[in-house]
Amino acid sequence: MCHQMAMQKEANDKQKAEELRRQQSCLKVPIIWVLGGPGSGKGTQCDKIVQKYGFVHLSTGDLLRAEVASGSQKGKDLALIMTEGRLVSNDDVLDLLEKAIREKALDAKGFLIDGYPREKNQGVAFEKKIAPVDLIIYFECEDETLVNRIMGRAAASTEKRADDNEQTVKARILTFRGNTNSILSQYTDRTLTLNAERTVDEIFCDVTCALDCLLQKKNLEVNER
Repeated sequence: MCHQMAMQKEANDKQKAEELRRQQSCLKVPIIWVLGGPGSGKGTQCDKIVQKYGFVHLSTGDLLRAEVASGSQKGKDLALIMTEGRLVSNDDVLDLLEKAIREKALDAKGFLIDGYPREKNQGVAFEKKIAPVDLIIYFECEDETLVNRIMGRAAASTEKRADDNEQTVKARILTFRGNTNSILSQYTDRTLTLNAERTVDEIFCDVTCALDCLLQKKNLEVNER
């Protein structure tokens, strides 16, 4: 009995040590929130960042779909919520983000959190539950540009969606503006706003400058510890 308890304690200690290493790893690599309205081109920029820097790209939408597809009990619960048209709670979304980050923390060079947070309180909860954000990259576009891009993309697509109409698109942009402004106001010292009206390469040039500086800063912080 004592031997079994000792073995269980040893296993628990190893698990705690492994979790601590993962938590420390999260703090050593940059965590970046990538924000931008629908049609801002943030997805394209994320792809280029991953290709150049090897960061882990996490989208909450992708994580939700993957959990549902896994067939887990959690996935079944989430599927029911979405089927009924209800919003998935922030706690559930954060759990998925935390799990994905912890699983990749030891090997990751950095994390891109795409399209999250969507609301002011979500950012606070993320930093409290997971880790502080190092940088927020916000791809800024005029409303007219966003509408034109989305409508152009919809016209070229063979799959027609009910929400691909100008009135609905403008409503989505209005909601995005209100939420994003309240988020960014909390992190003015960590926000990089980029003009996303330019070409992909021009925008990415600014992105690489910011990320190179951030990586240099993180390396200095780690070496000083």
